[in-house]
Amino acid sequence: MLFHVTMDVDIPHDLDAGARVEVLAREKAYSRDLQTQGKWIHLWRVVGQYSNVSIFDVESSDEMHDILWNLPLFEYMTVRVTPLCRHPSALSVP
Repeated sequence: MLFHVTMDVDIPHDLDAGARVEVLAREKAYSRDLQTQGKWIHLWRVVGQYSNVSIFDVESSDEMHDILWNLPLFEYMTVRVTPLCRHPSALSVP
């Protein structure tokens, strides 16, 4: 199943500097692992914002939910998820 996910990040300015570095490192490692597994297939930064637009290819809605809830930065995010399906006029096959 494909999902379009937008993540807007809002880390509190008063978060301890060490905690900030640690959570960002965990987030980077987690996202890289998902990309290596082929689950997080596209990741784009939104220009001028602390946001990204991503495409995930996972087995189920439950798996998508679990992936998002396990993001180390999840508590600092606003997340919007849109399930995708193939368009009948698309030339390419996913």
